[in-house]
Amino acid sequence: MTAPHSPRPFDVVILGAGAAGLFAAIFAAERGRRVLLLEKGKKAGVKILMSGGTRCNITHHCDTRGIVAGFGPNGKFLHSALAKFTPTDVVNFFHAEGVATKVEDTGKIFPVSDRALDVQQALLRRLERSGATLALGEPALDMDGLPDGGFAVTTPLRKLECDRLLVTTGGLSFPGCGTTGDGYGFARKFGHTIVPTRPALVPLKVNATWLTDLKGVTLNVGLKVVDGAHKTLTARAGSMLFAHFGLTGPAPLDVSRAVSGHSDPRSLSLEMDLMPDVTDVDFESFLQAETAARGKQLLAGVMSDRLTRRLCDAMLAAAGLPVDRTAAALSKDDRKKLVGLAKRWRVPLAGTLGYEKAEVTAGGVSLDEVDSRTMQSKLKPGLFLAGEVLNLDGWIGGYNFQSAWSTGHLAAQNV
Repeated sequence: MTAPHSPRPFDVVILGAGAAGLFAAIFAAERGRRVLLLEKGKKAGVKILMSGGTRCNITHHCDTRGIVAGFGPNGKFLHSALAKFTPTDVVNFFHAEGVATKVEDTGKIFPVSDRALDVQQALLRRLERSGATLALGEPALDMDGLPDGGFAVTTPLRKLECDRLLVTTGGLSFPGCGTTGDGYGFARKFGHTIVPTRPALVPLKVNATWLTDLKGVTLNVGLKVVDGAHKTLTARAGSMLFAHFGLTGPAPLDVSRAVSGHSDPRSLSLEMDLMPDVTDVDFESFLQAETAARGKQLLAGVMSDRLTRRLCDAMLAAAGLPVDRTAAALSKDDRKKLVGLAKRWRVPLAGTLGYEKAEVTAGGVSLDEVDSRTMQSKLKPGLFLAGEVLNLDGWIGGYNFQSAWSTGHLAAQNV
């Protein structure tokens, strides 16, 4: 590879001004590298502005082991990056830039202002102070390696040469942000393998018309994705929201990658535990005692002590019981049906809402081909990759932003 500060105008060209790209540009420039950050859109950090319902969940309130756990088996790839830049370091970075933060009950960390714009503006201010050059509306169209180890990057406006090239173009999620998978083609050009991509952290579509009657109902649940052989593919607990198309909220989004990655999503079922903090025995005892004591009341009314009334009506219908049944009429067999529905209600899945509504992309550049200690390609010296373009996708709750900040920062230390 060529030495730093060659006659070329830039030491490093970074492709994509999202979370990873902005962080990489800032920290590379601050250590003296001459940095050009290319962004094909008219704004930098557009996905940051859209994230968290425009609030931007910057990271999660946990240690590095907690972040690693959020990425499953691939999480081990992040050990070096997280060791250099932890969730606490992320919070301290934004505090230093004037963005106060808060920890919510779920562990999510947001700006106190609840404004993603504050996060984006803080990054742009720091970028400007760093001395990095930001070029908006200038996509990379092509690139090649040069005989001396550098790179040539072609844009609609010019042909650039640089010593190091960093790809932080993101995945395919939220294509309205400009994330259209360009980085996968760039990586393939240098021999990289792309693990098949699919939407992740995406709402689920459900084959159950009665769900539309529950639109707007929110509750904490335990969820399992189950295949036709009754094998559990993944499980997660958290909040869930019934919607006109199916299910959304943190718990459905967290299990969605198992659905989008399955060869036949319509063969899958979602098993819902509507009362994860209550045992079968406790709920059955409640029904037995309360229906005996309040026999003249409607059964749905008695059940609504534990669950919302609309959900209770849906459970009665699913159990084949009339909505106007009184509590006294509940037989032992019907009581067990209701307990089974409350704890293990299975609904058939129809897939997901796809990349348009996905918060992240599963799949991407194979981690086996990237040095986790530096973010440098093992196949092409001088090529670096960071952020969502890699085969890394974590739970909802700031995990994916933490991965972007940390891998972008680590790449910046090595370009």
